[in-house]
Amino acid sequence: MLGIVLSNNILLLFIFWELTSISSFFLIGFNNDNPDSRKSALTALSVTGMGGFFLLTGMILIGNIAGTYSISELMNAADVIKNHELYPLVLLLVFIGAFTKSAQFPFHFWLPGAMKAPTPVSAYLHSATMVKAGIFLLARFSPILGNTTAWSYTLMIVGGLTMLYAAIHALFRTDLKSILAYSTISALGVLTFLIGLGTEAALVAAVTFIVVHALYKATLFMTTGIIDHETGTRELTQLGGLRKVLLPVFIAGLLAALSSAGMPLLFGFISKDLIYEATLHADQQLAIYLTAAAFVTNLCLVAAGFMAGIKPFTGSLPQAYEKVHLPYKAMWIPPLVLAFAGLYFGFFPNSAGEQLIAPAVNAMSIAPAAVHLKIWHGFNTVLILSLVTLVTGTAIYYVNKADSRKLAWVQSFQSASPQAIIERLSSGFVKFSDWYTDTMHNGFLRSYLLKIILFAELLLAYELFIGGPIYIDYSKLSAISVYEAINVLILIAAVVLTVTTSSRLTAVVGTSVIGYAICLMFVYYSAPDLAMTQFTIDTLTVVLFVFVLFNLPPFINQANNTIVIRDTVVALGFGIILSVIAIKVLQVPTDISISKFYGDFAYTLAKGKNVVNVILVDFRGFDTMFEIVVLSIAALGVYSLIKLRLTSSEKE
Repeated sequence: MLGIVLSNNILLLFIFWELTSISSFFLIGFNNDNPDSRKSALTALSVTGMGGFFLLTGMILIGNIAGTYSISELMNAADVIKNHELYPLVLLLVFIGAFTKSAQFPFHFWLPGAMKAPTPVSAYLHSATMVKAGIFLLARFSPILGNTTAWSYTLMIVGGLTMLYAAIHALFRTDLKSILAYSTISALGVLTFLIGLGTEAALVAAVTFIVVHALYKATLFMTTGIIDHETGTRELTQLGGLRKVLLPVFIAGLLAALSSAGMPLLFGFISKDLIYEATLHADQQLAIYLTAAAFVTNLCLVAAGFMAGIKPFTGSLPQAYEKVHLPYKAMWIPPLVLAFAGLYFGFFPNSAGEQLIAPAVNAMSIAPAAVHLKIWHGFNTVLILSLVTLVTGTAIYYVNKADSRKLAWVQSFQSASPQAIIERLSSGFVKFSDWYTDTMHNGFLRSYLLKIILFAELLLAYELFIGGPIYIDYSKLSAISVYEAINVLILIAAVVLTVTTSSRLTAVVGTSVIGYAICLMFVYYSAPDLAMTQFTIDTLTVVLFVFVLFNLPPFINQANNTIVIRDTVVALGFGIILSVIAIKVLQVPTDISISKFYGDFAYTLAKGKNVVNVILVDFRGFDTMFEIVVLSIAALGVYSLIKLRLTSSEKE
């Protein structure tokens, strides 16, 4: 996260961005023996990783448009980027990257699953810091991409939808971590909403809310972790009266819940005021709608905060928890410190305003912004809204009883949720992968060779097709001599014998005849060295085949007529295409300067009279050397397999 915040280069920022996704994956899957933890970790990595690919593409486009990847220089090129024809695409790519990272609708579903991580991880990564990377990115890029209709309306719509949906959802949850997860998603939606609003007041409210949310939400997560550690459950329906045995934890949870609700003299109260002030002073046509959305969201967040921070500690203490005791101090002192920090900044807000909030706001805005946080803003509409929010949210908390039946009713709509849709797509992709694996990677060498040859045929045929009509000047072709004709007939007969015989030994003999016929071609065209090499290789190959034949099982021809016809068509097609290419190449004028160079300098530079040998061992000596190395490695591998002796258990 420090790397993301401190990076001035967008590509370096992206590297740190992906590192947070990977670290989150490992931490969510910390309990790797739990299938749910593994699934949640994979879901989080898949969603944020997908967003990362979109973000990288967007950053590369930004760099190409502006000619720089430096954020400070990109701010000077903001007008160039916004007026470019690719600006809408850049905006879409950056939005997808930010929305997936910061759990905005419809990519929000990975965050509740991330709560499978240990509670300190949830408090730090998945509430206070890592999930705000997308928010930070939007804020950082606001001077570069912001202040346009597309930017503002997209962020306000997505943020508004996210904050309303998640805040209402939190009220139906009975698991403490789930309540905190959905309230976190809602808070992230609020931040996206405020950045989209884009006014100076909105940016001040956003940065203030980041600090407020970090303080109270981390506290609530840690109190939840203590409750889970001491009682063994996070279910609200099973908890109550824990203030009697966990008093310091109750104090921390109470202060955090009151701060989240916007209680006067707590830092959360100032944050609520700033949010309402930003929405009320927005565009006159939108102000009432923006304020209404913020009001409904805050009502639900007040109730959700009380459910997580107060509900487990009130009421009667179940008999099963009478022996519950405080954990060691290192567990309950940190949430108390964070809770009292919210109280301190409530009394002295400007200490946070000058040191934390003002620098952040100035980094987000083009013009310097003045930040002055005060406890009292006077008796006005903002104050009335804040007090009504607190009172009405408290009433909702008392009316809304934790009930598993309500949760079951909400979950009945899960089949139409983005998570369910993506899971169905994922399941379909897995089925497609299974089919693809069975078809393309079935373990049969003949199948692999068939696909490789077919693909090569298609590429070569396409190249011939786009190259225009094939014209062959037969007058430039040399006449076919009797020796060539006889040799070709021998080749054809040997090929037919090899592919039609049912005897392996006869097939080997046919193969050797093919090799020797090619040797005769080389001899006829005055290439004795090539002929000798071919003759040696063919002879050794035949000898190896004969030795191998003794260890093979009896030959059984399992190919039906369809397979035979298919293989024949593929083989003939490949041969015809290569023949046509060879003839077509002869019609193309060639530059003989390269061959003339080798002929002129083979002896003077390399002291060799055989030009082919000089090319292989001198001019292209490194090629030959590496080919020998590869063959040597292959030979060592084969030798190791031959010498390997496994016991019966090892073979199994």
